[in-house]
Amino acid sequence: MLNPLRFFAAGVDAPLIKDGGRIDTLYRRHRRNIMLGITLGYGFMYTCRLALSVVKKPLIDGGFFSAEDLGLIGSAFFYTYAFGRLTNGFLADHANIKRFFPFGIMISALINLVMGGTPLLWIWVLLWGLNGWFQGFGSPASVVSMSQWFSNRERGRFYGIWSTAHSLGEGLTFVGTAALVSLWGWRAGFYGPGVFCLLTAAVLYLVLQDRPRTLGLPSIQDWRNDHGAAAENRSESTAKIQRSILKNPALWILGLACAAMSATRYAINSWGILFLQETRGFSLLEAGGVLGLNTVAGLAGCTAYGFISDKLFAARRPPVTLIFGLIEVLALAFIFFVPTASSSLLTIAFVIYGFSLSGILAALGGLFAIDIASKKASGAAMGFIGVFSYLGAAFQERISGYLIGKNIHFTDGVRHYNFDEAVLFWLGTSILSLIIASTLWRVRAAD
Repeated sequence: MLNPLRFFAAGVDAPLIKDGGRIDTLYRRHRRNIMLGITLGYGFMYTCRLALSVVKKPLIDGGFFSAEDLGLIGSAFFYTYAFGRLTNGFLADHANIKRFFPFGIMISALINLVMGGTPLLWIWVLLWGLNGWFQGFGSPASVVSMSQWFSNRERGRFYGIWSTAHSLGEGLTFVGTAALVSLWGWRAGFYGPGVFCLLTAAVLYLVLQDRPRTLGLPSIQDWRNDHGAAAENRSESTAKIQRSILKNPALWILGLACAAMSATRYAINSWGILFLQETRGFSLLEAGGVLGLNTVAGLAGCTAYGFISDKLFAARRPPVTLIFGLIEVLALAFIFFVPTASSSLLTIAFVIYGFSLSGILAALGGLFAIDIASKKASGAAMGFIGVFSYLGAAFQERISGYLIGKNIHFTDGVRHYNFDEAVLFWLGTSILSLIIASTLWRVRAAD
């Protein structure tokens, strides 16, 4: 009997190409396509995981679900995504990314198409949880592909570019999906991303590649003459190196900081549109537009973080994380505690928040973990951090749903929301993340 997992296994090494000019040409072409593929592909994949954030108000107002129900559905995604990131991270280190990544996007797209058909609580909990598992293919696959095709000295800059995918996907969702929902109702919020990601999966299969050695190319370390720690670990098995990350205390601390950061990040992603609609009087399109601008700023934030930490701080991440973290906390405090702020000032605060948060996300969500871990275990390191990150997001979803739900009251038949307790929780987790991350000040990259 054929093992279906063999379809996803990395290929065998091909005979090395002797022509140096051809090697350079192929490397440049594939690196360009792979960087575009993993960045745009992961960004587009996001649209199949954030639809629930956009449709919460029409679902609540339509009587389909309560805030607590939506918290349960949202948390199901994050629980499975957390462990999906871990297991898929370990698998991605051994996988052919050309097949592995598009498959995850395809299944996620099909789940979104089914979600638009039936608003039943138990079905949504199961399907959204399953979606979380397959969404967990994206990040580890992207990072493994990046580590196979880009060298150590390039890591910060290219990771920063790839990290813009988060903001790209969030922006497409908060603007594009919000527009679909405004025009055709909540079901369009699932149908649109589902169709879009089916096309994305097909394109990714065409542009992504397996490891360089399977194409007859030398390893990236040889081509760029950038060895270091990777050379020291060359004789050790991938599985042994993967197990070693569990013994690294810095990764555990980094995971806790990432969990707290993710609680704040996904609180804004999941409940930010509802917050702006109910506390600031924004329409769905206006709220989506503000969060869309926030994510556009994130494109610059990721890139700036990678460049600043590489060029100005010699690839040291903690000092830059502290700077970005302080800016992020101040921006959130303005958003939450200055209710008289004009729409323009509030939008500026969201832009600053998006810029700083995306830089922190680039570091705590993976870049620093890849620095600490071996390149051979980059997928496992991302998966390990992902467990903390999305358990934090899952706990947030349940807590936020409870805090918001218990403070809903009706006046003359009109539903009113009180976010006072929720925003204290959201800001508190951001401050906690900054404190925990600061304890890693002296930790340096494995290289």
